[in-house]
Amino acid sequence: MIRVVLVDDDELMRAGLRMILEQAGDIQVVGEAGDGDQAERVVYTERPDVVLMDIRMPNTDGILATRRIVEHTHPPRVIIVTTFEHDEYVFQSLRAGASGFLLKRTPPEDLVAGIRAIAEGDGLLSPSVTRRLIEEFARRPEPSKSMDPRISLLTTREREVLVGMARGLTNDELAESLYIAANTVKTHVKRVLSKLEARDRVQAVVMAYESGLVG
Repeated sequence: MIRVVLVDDDELMRAGLRMILEQAGDIQVVGEAGDGDQAERVVYTERPDVVLMDIRMPNTDGILATRRIVEHTHPPRVIIVTTFEHDEYVFQSLRAGASGFLLKRTPPEDLVAGIRAIAEGDGLLSPSVTRRLIEEFARRPEPSKSMDPRISLLTTREREVLVGMARGLTNDELAESLYIAANTVKTHVKRVLSKLEARDRVQAVVMAYESGLVG
């Protein structure tokens, strides 16, 4: 079972999410919170695998709560689930350590699939957010051009895989573009994450852009 904590100041929203997730069969909602402070306490007590986190909440917002939660020992993965698609929310969330960003209008089946993907170690961004994230990183000036030293640990093929990930390609699309098997892509992705000490694909992509590997 994938253990999930729901964080949203709207009780009706939490109830709706709980109903959707508990119908999935392999997801168990183990706790709820109405703001970031409560979220941190519930996560500490319940030790979930995944946290669904709203952004705008009273007291401590979702971005600060995410930053605190991912600093825990063996932290859960955090998916930001919000009605807001503003670029700055995306950047702040990812830099705070979120593993994914979905909009509340996401269809239920995609939400469930996203939680499963995150629990398995993948990153998750809604397609529209992925496009805007790439465009924004490409447009922003690079303040230092200093390459993270961990990037230098990657082989040529692993760099190609990371660049493809940063451009929003799925494993199947990477396999097709690099003329290699999908299982080989998965192996390369795991090695990239290990060498970069990245929690997931999203964090690796952020590192690729901020290091100037992709522009």
